Amino acid sequence: MTAWPPRILLEDELRSIDSSLATAPDDVELRFNRAATLTRLGRPVEARTAFLELLALAPTDFRALNGLGALLMETGYETAARTAYAEAVRQHPENPVGHINLANALAKKDAIEAARRHFEIALRLAPENADVHQGLAYLFTRLGDEQAAAVHRRKVCQTRPVLTLPYRGASSPVRVLLLASAAGGAVPIKRHLDDRVFLTSVLFVDFYDRALSLPAHDLVFNAVGDADLCADSLAAAVEVLRRSTAPVINPPERVMGTGRVDNARRLARIQGVVTPKMALLPRALLESSAAASTLSAAGFDFPLLLRSPGFHTGRFFVQVENTASLDDAVRGMPGTEFTVMQYLDARGDGGKIRKYRVMMIDGEIYPLHVAVSHQWKIHYFSAEMADDPTNRAEDAAFLQNMTQVLGPRAMASLEAIRETLGLDYAGADFSIGPTGDVLLFEANATMVVNPVEADPKWDYRRPAVQRVLDAIRRLLTKHAPRQPASAAAA
Repeated sequence: MTAWPPRILLEDELRSIDSSLATAPDDVELRFNRAATLTRLGRPVEARTAFLELLALAPTDFRALNGLGALLMETGYETAARTAYAEAVRQHPENPVGHINLANALAKKDAIEAARRHFEIALRLAPENADVHQGLAYLFTRLGDEQAAAVHRRKVCQTRPVLTLPYRGASSPVRVLLLASAAGGAVPIKRHLDDRVFLTSVLFVDFYDRALSLPAHDLVFNAVGDADLCADSLAAAVEVLRRSTAPVINPPERVMGTGRVDNARRLARIQGVVTPKMALLPRALLESSAAASTLSAAGFDFPLLLRSPGFHTGRFFVQVENTASLDDAVRGMPGTEFTVMQYLDARGDGGKIRKYRVMMIDGEIYPLHVAVSHQWKIHYFSAEMADDPTNRAEDAAFLQNMTQVLGPRAMASLEAIRETLGLDYAGADFSIGPTGDVLLFEANATMVVNPVEADPKWDYRRPAVQRVLDAIRRLLTKHAPRQPASAAAA
């Protein structure tokens, strides 16, 4: 078991460091140890201050820049984390760790080419580093180069099929086996696995070797969440779970049915749910002279939406206005096939589009936000929220009384969607039509619960987000048995 010192020892260590700093306030080593100890104690605000105090003394210290970046990423301040990692790389260009961390942070932002440059530098500096190969496998999958991705996946398999995360609790942990895919498409659950409670072993199912025993575990969380991107990984996850007797959150068999096209078909059968017509079509067809006639015969009219499977946050997701613009749209997209989608006109009062998000946690539905914008492609971080108090008032009303805002017809539809998905952790993005129907954009396990920004204007969001976080915590802890479950015999 990988473990950090118990809390009482860490607190003793912190007192000793503070005592020493009283007589040597400019000691860089003591300053670093203080920041690292505060991080281990789970005191992120104090740890951040400690790292900044250290950087005031030693602006180029790699450990300080890297540690601050990791802390900022963990606590949701991703832009600031990228800044810290970029400075670490600038000051220490021959340290592969800095390039790896910056590349991972860039990849999370979907800055794929920039991430690739830093991973390739890290590969030159540390050719056997498993983190480098894992990152490149993910990037090449995103770029549609499965042959290159497979090369790097094999490297990871050879060096690190299982990653055990540090544990710093004072008592026996809940041991979690976290199933992951090298292709990405992860359920964003790792940040909710408090390392004072959970000892987490991450198993990349793509690299699963039947000759190896599974790590000891009490609970399995299947974090392979994107059915469009990770079909092979989900099949591998099913095989892994044949060797476990522990409870499973989000069984892979259920996730398999949540691809965009599959969901559009099956969820459209629910009364009060409207889904866009969808089809998965090959690039060659969309690039051919028969593209327009084929789309028309399949029931698609312009404008339509075109999406490369496996990408999120609006990346490689475009509106195509007419036949003339189809060629340019396809040319700018990666991959060998694309999801073609009917455009659902969700404009409401004032020409605004409202995209609601709810989380479906352990059988309950929780409001997370409503993003309001005049643009068809909406994400909360880019919608017209920060500078518009009227839109924030709509958001607040939704969070305070979801049932009243959505109406009974929509609530009944959402309950039916939740039941049809059958997932322990999922979410849905949707709008409401003029008759109260749910205009469903997507529903799957990859929905993110981001931390609320520190600005007081967002204080109204904190109780609702905390309710979701509490529900996730209950989901994780309720499955932990009193007596640890074991992996089944091979």
